[in-house]
Amino acid sequence: MPVIGYARANTTDQNLELQENVLRAAGCDLIRSEKRSGTTTGRDELRTVLDFLRKGDVLTVTRIDRLARSISDIVRAVKAKGASLKAIEQPIDTSTAAGKCFLDMLGVFAEFETNLRRERQLEGIADAKARGIYKGRKRSIDPAKVKQMCADGLGPSAVAKALKIGRASVYRALAD
Repeated sequence: MPVIGYARANTTDQNLELQENVLRAAGCDLIRSEKRSGTTTGRDELRTVLDFLRKGDVLTVTRIDRLARSISDIVRAVKAKGASLKAIEQPIDTSTAAGKCFLDMLGVFAEFETNLRRERQLEGIADAKARGIYKGRKRSIDPAKVKQMCADGLGPSAVAKALKIGRASVYRALAD
């Protein structure tokens, strides 16, 4: 059964060498690495690893947070392939009952933390709006310019193309 390692750093100035060395020492036959955020969906190396996994393979990471911020989709993909997931520095090995249990508990706590963070954020926004401080993001499109272009005879599609914005943004600007 091949052991496939995956290493990830958040930014280009972080070094992957430490993770790669730990993965080599853990017996990984192949290591794929990339420098991308854990929330980024365009992680090509992770996608390659998930596509490459076969029944009986082991996807190995140093820590589960190196895999992604939200791992439920990745865990399902690994399981669907008949492979297992192992984290070297944490008691996670989905080929064992205890490892599956620990991973599930981590997922519950991560979701709980995300929900708490979201609640605090919404409370802060509501408070700022009530005090007249929160105005939202600054407009990136000048509605007057959009209206003028339309008045000059351009259609919404032509305005959108000229300003490099979506057509829906043109309609929103016209509605202002």
